[in-house]
Amino acid sequence: MAGRLIDDIGRAVSDKGLPMIKRAAGAVTRWLPIPQPTLLVGPGSAARLGELIAGFGHRKPLLVTDAVIARLGLAAPMTAALQAAGVEFVVFDAVTPDAPIPVIEQGLALFRSEQCDAIIALGGGSVIDAAKVIGLAAANHKPPAALAGYFRGLHGPVPIYAVPTTAGTGSEVTVAAVISDTEAGRKLVVADTRIVPDMAALDPTLMVGLPPAVTAATGMDALTHAVEAFIGGWATPFTDRMALAATAMIWQQLPRVFRDGHDLAAREKMALASTFAGLAFTRANVGNVHAIAHQLGGRYHTPHGLANAMLLPSVLRFSLRQTAARLAALARRVGLHADGDDNDALASQFIDAVQAMNDALGIPRTLAALREGDVAGLARAACHEADFNYPVPRRMSQGDCEGLLRGLLPAARARPVTVRKPVPSRARARTARKTAAKTPAKSASRSPRVRRTAA
Repeated sequence: MAGRLIDDIGRAVSDKGLPMIKRAAGAVTRWLPIPQPTLLVGPGSAARLGELIAGFGHRKPLLVTDAVIARLGLAAPMTAALQAAGVEFVVFDAVTPDAPIPVIEQGLALFRSEQCDAIIALGGGSVIDAAKVIGLAAANHKPPAALAGYFRGLHGPVPIYAVPTTAGTGSEVTVAAVISDTEAGRKLVVADTRIVPDMAALDPTLMVGLPPAVTAATGMDALTHAVEAFIGGWATPFTDRMALAATAMIWQQLPRVFRDGHDLAAREKMALASTFAGLAFTRANVGNVHAIAHQLGGRYHTPHGLANAMLLPSVLRFSLRQTAARLAALARRVGLHADGDDNDALASQFIDAVQAMNDALGIPRTLAALREGDVAGLARAACHEADFNYPVPRRMSQGDCEGLLRGLLPAARARPVTVRKPVPSRARARTARKTAAKTPAKSASRSPRVRRTAA
């Protein structure tokens, strides 16, 4: 308790200037030139991107992917196009979830030894983020960890091309790459406008084989990006358009692709929604959901989209008073209605609907890996990340964040409810005393009846 008080006092004293700094940062991001990649969309777009890359005259691109994608042959359309054009390429298929620094260093060593001159990222968010950092580290002769933060490289990377195989991270259009420091058990963010890929292909045929659980988690990841960008302090008219469009598309299409992964039309729309959400948050940034989710990913290797999905309803309830009007706008966009068009009612209805979507998609409400003993440290790191990076609508205290985390503890799903008995009248009290005197005492070993409700 004393430690928490010291943390909160320390933050209050040392962070007095944070609101002003964040406002200044928001003004900068509003006008900061952020490149947008040329997008190829639709079935077969990965092969078309391969043809275009060949036309750019690259001598030897590095194809960054993971072992599962390599085994499934999802890179075949891209590599076939490169081979048909006579372009030599090198494959690095060792990327693992969360893009660990040692793995990125392996890819960097291969890039240098093979004297590659471009990078093609084909995979999920971890693959694309790893590719971005490999390119930036190679251009600046720096180790990946030294690039964590904002604009830590003097030079921009070699040309980067992206082919996402999930509809969730939006990394194909963002200025950030999230990597993991496995030794410290934490995630690091590399941010630089120059790491936005030059071109990207949104090919739904590469996503049809995703398991439903992965489809659900990555789709809710994209929804989290859109919602946090919309309710945060750096939103602009452009990011609002992207966030509203992404939210509406995910609302309609995610249940469809969850039920039928081979629905190419829905897959394509989900890929676009993920990209729109990426365009929104790369300028408007994210918030408390991500601050906490990053800690869960760093400590327990919880998939990022799953952590975001589990946290989104409770974090939205935490900031409901500050965001009611914005959440109500999202509710209207997805077709929710309330009597009298009341913002508070609509906002609450939107949060309930997000939780209902989680439930329908099989997203668990608790995290089995989470331990009570880790809560304070996780909360401290999450508050620090949120304070110094994100324009959150409501700032979390250490106690606030611990409470949100405890809501994910497995034991939190069912708590005993104390029911107050009515005070009996005098006549009833006398009758009760007489009855009690005549009734033999019950065994103390018998368990009391406890009414339980879902948390």
